[in-house]
Amino acid sequence: MADVLSPSSAARAFRAVAIAEACSWAGLLIGMFFKYVVVRNEIGVTVFGPIHGALFVAYVVITLVVARTFRWSLPTTLLALAASIPPLATLWFERRTRRTGLMPEPAPA
Repeated sequence: MADVLSPSSAARAFRAVAIAEACSWAGLLIGMFFKYVVVRNEIGVTVFGPIHGALFVAYVVITLVVARTFRWSLPTTLLALAASIPPLATLWFERRTRRTGLMPEPAPA
């Protein structure tokens, strides 16, 4: 799959998935807050749980593709994968990759 995506497309996909994963984390956290604190209703978790799960898997897959495309070291790849666990850390890692030159700025679509 790494051979299918151009570096620009890989960077754009990584950025999109990293942002979407962080947004789904925020939605899930808000859903959990409403479930356990405010109204004791599971609708937020029911909606955002599967969305976050799918985006988590997508982030892991695109991270592995991008790591191969840009020849990241094992520690960098593991840090990218670990960034999927804490809420909103994928945003931090995506910005870090651009700031440190690990990945070029994605070209406009």
